[in-house]
Amino acid sequence: MAATIRASHILLMHKDAQSSLNERTRDQALADIEALKSKIQAGEASFADVAYAHSDCPSGEDGGDLGPFRPGMMVPEFDKAAFALDVGQMSGVVETPFGYHLILRTE
Repeated sequence: MAATIRASHILLMHKDAQSSLNERTRDQALADIEALKSKIQAGEASFADVAYAHSDCPSGEDGGDLGPFRPGMMVPEFDKAAFALDVGQMSGVVETPFGYHLILRTE
């Protein structure tokens, strides 16, 4: 496992998520993030543009860039998914206590 990687993410929170002020249901958040994933995969928008427009994380302002991080710095579900990706690869939908994520490994 790499000592440090860099990744970007898109986070959609729902009303049951930790620290969430969002009122969307869990099912709506999942449907929304699946639609965003399809839009990115179809080439209709870049990952960074979708993060900027839709992510509930402050990192959305930077196109979802989280900067470099080591194992253990993120919640376990996020870590496992991010470190399993190859550079340039996007994850499937990853659920954490904060909501649903798409992760793009950038370095």
